Amino acid sequence: MLPSLFISHGSPMLALTEAPARDFLRGFGQTIARPKAILVASAHWETRAPAVNAVARNETIYDFRGFPRALYELSYNPPGDPALAEHVSDLLCAAGLQSTVDHARGLDHGAWVPLFLAYPDADIPVLQVSVQSYLGPAHHYQLGQALAPLRDEGVLIIGSGSWTHDLRRFRGQAIDAPEDPRTHAFSEWMDTALAESRRCDLLTYRTKAPFAADEHPTEEHLLPLFVAMGAAGDNAKSSRIHASCTYGMLRMDAYAFA
Repeated sequence: MLPSLFISHGSPMLALTEAPARDFLRGFGQTIARPKAILVASAHWETRAPAVNAVARNETIYDFRGFPRALYELSYNPPGDPALAEHVSDLLCAAGLQSTVDHARGLDHGAWVPLFLAYPDADIPVLQVSVQSYLGPAHHYQLGQALAPLRDEGVLIIGSGSWTHDLRRFRGQAIDAPEDPRTHAFSEWMDTALAESRRCDLLTYRTKAPFAADEHPTEEHLLPLFVAMGAAGDNAKSSRIHASCTYGMLRMDAYAFA
């Protein structure tokens, strides 16, 4: 059975800029069994209720501004899987989560940038499921639980966000700038809580983790973690499969749950 994953997608420039996280993602697709399909819960698709995209082929969404032309010249257009999208929606509805199917949306950069690196051939069907940032971690854990049967069907479930995401502190510093102590403290608390399977502490990280509100002024970039956790099951173990920091405050950690 495939693991479920949380990955940090960082800046869209990760697709072009040399960094440890880029090296990690470029090799990752060869380290696990080839999935039948990939379902991404991305921080960059927020809706009031869960939604799943169902298209024959995904378009590349450039949901960012002010970057070099070379970034906009990249494209990632893997097939979708409308039948699987309906199945995903049915699983969510069966779990009591009202859901909809979107027949137009393609892939935002939270999905296509890491997959562009990990699966460059773009030949595996890809779907997205949205997040509901106003509903918090417990809701997303439940959403992940509803998706868990997909792992038995060969679907790779990925939560794509950012281990830390306080962009207010970005001042043009170098990509390898020294890590902010607040970022380090938050990251290590979260890693320890995962290693010790302290699920309740993680679901209430906002009041327990040091500098939680600093590292995540809004929650959408950490909520995909809880989708990945829920999809792995209550007894799953976590492993940190990558750890690095960019720009001194944007952690790029990744985790597998199985």
